[in-house]
Amino acid sequence: MPIDQYLQKYREFQWHIPQNFNIAAAILEQNPGDNVAIVDVSEHFEIKSYRFSDIRRMAYRLANTLQSLGVQSGQRVGILLSQSVELIVSHLAVYLNGAIAVPLFSLFGDEAVTYRINDAGCTILIADSQDWNRLRELRTEWHHIEHVILTGTAIPGEVGVTSWNQVDMASERFEMRPTSAQDPALIIYTSGTTGSPKGAVHAHRVLLGHMPGIFMSHQDFPQPGDLMWTPADWAWIGGLLDVLLPSLYRGIGVVALRFRKFDPERALELMRQVPIRNIFFPPTALRLMRQTIPVIDRYPSVHLRTLACGGEALSPDLWGWVRSAFGVVPAEFYGQTEANLLLSNQPDAFAPQIGSMGRAVYGHRVRLVNNRDEAVEVGEQGEIVVDLPDPVAFLGYWNKPEATEQKMSGGSIHTGDLAVQDEQGNFYFVARSDDVINSSGYRMGPTEIEAAILSHPQISMAAVIGKPDPIRGEIVKAFVVPVSPVPNKRQITEEIQNLVRKKLGAHEYPREVAFVESLPMTTTGKIQRRILREQERPKP
Repeated sequence: MPIDQYLQKYREFQWHIPQNFNIAAAILEQNPGDNVAIVDVSEHFEIKSYRFSDIRRMAYRLANTLQSLGVQSGQRVGILLSQSVELIVSHLAVYLNGAIAVPLFSLFGDEAVTYRINDAGCTILIADSQDWNRLRELRTEWHHIEHVILTGTAIPGEVGVTSWNQVDMASERFEMRPTSAQDPALIIYTSGTTGSPKGAVHAHRVLLGHMPGIFMSHQDFPQPGDLMWTPADWAWIGGLLDVLLPSLYRGIGVVALRFRKFDPERALELMRQVPIRNIFFPPTALRLMRQTIPVIDRYPSVHLRTLACGGEALSPDLWGWVRSAFGVVPAEFYGQTEANLLLSNQPDAFAPQIGSMGRAVYGHRVRLVNNRDEAVEVGEQGEIVVDLPDPVAFLGYWNKPEATEQKMSGGSIHTGDLAVQDEQGNFYFVARSDDVINSSGYRMGPTEIEAAILSHPQISMAAVIGKPDPIRGEIVKAFVVPVSPVPNKRQITEEIQNLVRKKLGAHEYPREVAFVESLPMTTTGKIQRRILREQERPKP
């Protein structure tokens, strides 16, 4: 597709969002039952394939189980599972009931899980039986949970717990509760710079809104033989709506395997053993692969057709390495939890510019504005905004109307991200206008991490920033003011790191801890993280 066809398609594109739409029905009812939906790969690369007919039966059984437990339209169901067939079945069963799925990252710590369950008001939690020993102790802290469904076999003596083998005995016939395209389907939590994490509520239409961006980043997707995989967890919007749900909607199988910790050599072995043709790779994963297995020629026995990446820009050398290692042109894209896949490259339509997030995806009206909400000139820095209405736009933050109003001011979603645009329409990321930390593809707010650090009895103040890192993009660095002089800083550092791991998760712990006498503050007593970030920038 030459560039003039891209421009013509962008100008002529129109959304066709039906009044009634349900994510589960669209996936389960329009795809042939014999087509492969999920390729489930174990840690030892044992492969089991599930057809759409298998997924349909499992989803109907779980939907009936949820209904028998009293789940009503609009109720929230927490899903604390890693990449697995049970995860996708859980999502589909929730949507079939007209309820709202709340994806939870399987590596979250105790407080992170509990906060999201309580904030969303989840009444049901679906989790892995392997995690039950830890979760059992937290159950008394969940304000609204009435029942827990665990994968695996029954656990004797547990009240209010249903096992997956009990789910398998439910009926395979289910009558879906109708939903409109505007009805809420998902609450995905995102972290900001102030306050607690916010739940972005998305409607069923969000799936349709993602399809043009998937088409662009994966170059005329789908094609015969396509098979999708990502190492990104399906609890995040990147794994769920850039990979899992759109692929299934278009009848393309998805590989289910997420390593507890990303392993470049095992990822390469997976790509050799399973005929994966399409991948969404966070840039950190690519950097780790290049660092661990540097090559000049193409990897043998790897037959990718497309490779998409997002979250941060690829450096020129990493961009070139992807081309030589995999034989594909990487397609970078841009989005955020509140409005995803707004910009994308499309290598078969126009030549990507290294470092560019791409151009406006078909159907999305994306602009750069100054602080007076006026359009900026070509080459001038401005904030990325997307005009409403837009099907990828969230409905609002769960129970946070003021934050919603601030994010959706003036008939647009304000991303808080700064960029410049060239004459061809390519967008280039400049900076975030807030303090969100982007480490290894995870976006984290400092407030939650600081609160965890401050629970340490010897710390009186704490400030957390993202420090530039060549592998992870950024690492979490904490500046702490101790209550009294610390004789053993190494011991306190380890205690702080373990504390954050326990409370929030392994991806959020500070890899560096600096002990300081004071923190830079505004006259109103707010920590100036900007000054700390400037101190950590590499000197020219």
